[in-house]
Amino acid sequence: MTVEVLVADYRSAAHSRDISFLLNCYAEDSMGGGKPLSDYVLKNLASELADVPNAFSIICYADGKPAGLVNCFQGFSTFKCKPLINIHDIVVANGFRGLGISQLMLNEVEKIAIERGCCKLTLEVLEGNKVAQNAYIKFGYQGYELDPTMGKALFWEKALG
Repeated sequence: MTVEVLVADYRSAAHSRDISFLLNCYAEDSMGGGKPLSDYVLKNLASELADVPNAFSIICYADGKPAGLVNCFQGFSTFKCKPLINIHDIVVANGFRGLGISQLMLNEVEKIAIERGCCKLTLEVLEGNKVAQNAYIKFGYQGYELDPTMGKALFWEKALG
């Protein structure tokens, strides 16, 4: 199997199509909510990402087929006074799982983060997604805490609109 990992070009029609396809694979999976993305998202995702400063995506192709995607956003750590990369989405499409694709993509993200002088990588994962947690632990991720007596950080949201 030939595997290619690259930074997506949001203006490329092929990359745009593959980003939407892969993110929809994630959305339709139980770990992504189990529902397909809207037609609006499928049509506009890459062009909207292209307009987001410091957004980048990593695409993995296996034998020329879209196999994996990581969507990232550069942020800033006030405690370290340095940039950081937040990994917002990680997708490995069915049929390509268990081949080490997530590790290849995470390697590429880490390389970019180091080039940008980032102090850390962040991501979120569902409590019940033990497969993903194991992959992240294998790569060196761990729960975030400032003081063990205060416990690990929780990721919360407030939906708007």
